[in-house]
Amino acid sequence: MRKPLTNFDRMFELMDESGLDAVIGTLPENVTYLTGFWAMTQWVRRGPQTYAFQPARGRGNAAIATSSGLLDLVSDQYVWVDDVRRFEYFQIEVDADARLSDEDAAQLKMLQTPQYKSSVEALVSIIRDNGLENATIGIDEVGITPTCFDELTAALPNVTFRRANSFLQKVRSIKTAEEIERLRGAARVGEMSIEAALAIAAEGVTELDFLSEFNVCTARNGGLPVSICIGFGDRSAMSNVQPSRNQLNPGDVIRFDVGGRYQHYRSDISRCASFGEPSAKVRQYHNALHKGIERGYEIIRPGLPVAQLYEAVMETVRTEGLPHYKRSHVGHGIGLDGYDFPNISPATDAVLEENMVLCLETPYYELGFAGLQVEDMLVVRSDGAESLMTTSGALKVLA
Repeated sequence: MRKPLTNFDRMFELMDESGLDAVIGTLPENVTYLTGFWAMTQWVRRGPQTYAFQPARGRGNAAIATSSGLLDLVSDQYVWVDDVRRFEYFQIEVDADARLSDEDAAQLKMLQTPQYKSSVEALVSIIRDNGLENATIGIDEVGITPTCFDELTAALPNVTFRRANSFLQKVRSIKTAEEIERLRGAARVGEMSIEAALAIAAEGVTELDFLSEFNVCTARNGGLPVSICIGFGDRSAMSNVQPSRNQLNPGDVIRFDVGGRYQHYRSDISRCASFGEPSAKVRQYHNALHKGIERGYEIIRPGLPVAQLYEAVMETVRTEGLPHYKRSHVGHGIGLDGYDFPNISPATDAVLEENMVLCLETPYYELGFAGLQVEDMLVVRSDGAESLMTTSGALKVLA
């Protein structure tokens, strides 16, 4: 049985604390989180507008404002919001002799509802129909264009709008059981794809060959590649290395820093291998980085200040064999977005909470030498950390 992604209890509690009568999601991640609706144009282009409206408990009904051209995706997905307001013209023909599927019939029914001229006009109608013309409404300020926001405030002069992107990040930081299972699936697809790429390792194989194997495995297992960094030898020290025709040679370090999407949820994983016997320096440095991750697993628990987690990981890496190690952060939350709240840095004043899902990472880049990195996905549980990984972050030596 499919379940909503939204952590409604947390959201309503935080809305009450913040004095918000409603929130509006405008970024694609927030629209999907609040409604289940994956508005394709939002994800693949800059500029298209889709909004998710969620009132506080007892203050009205949730709604979606989206382009008429995306209604097929509303009917074809698990969307738990019934009120869909469409805007702009889009032509669809109907075979009068055909027996329509349930999805097509639902799309046709939505196409027969009123058509608004613009995304803002549709959103204004939602707010007015819920009786919130004088309310305090949080709006995710990142996904709405400045022009649309100006039109919105002009149309509703008595509404107090507050920036709410950080509010929604805080809501999303505590995952539901459904979200955790999707993240577990995303991690597993990522691990299998790394293993598939490593399986073709041979002298003369290129980074692009690895990329092909990775992408094919990801797609075959229901995922979509998103962010793929694969580098051999000294190219592995490029922090954002993009696969090239660079060939694999004996003694090369192979660094993966890769992520995909599975049922809308992201993975972000790093693994390293050595093609042949690694140097003593590679072994020492990678072992130190791995020990830092292991130390994180040992101390993670609800209530731990994020800054303390950062310090413990950093200190462990330094004492275990990489004394000059420096990093601005050692990980981040993950969910619908590759970088969810919190950022694991010394400047973060947040504390860990149960059911946060984190990427804990210890990257090291040394130009002329190599890039080394360990990154795991894990869940903060009441009694510690639960790994979402099935493979070890230890250096893998390929014969």
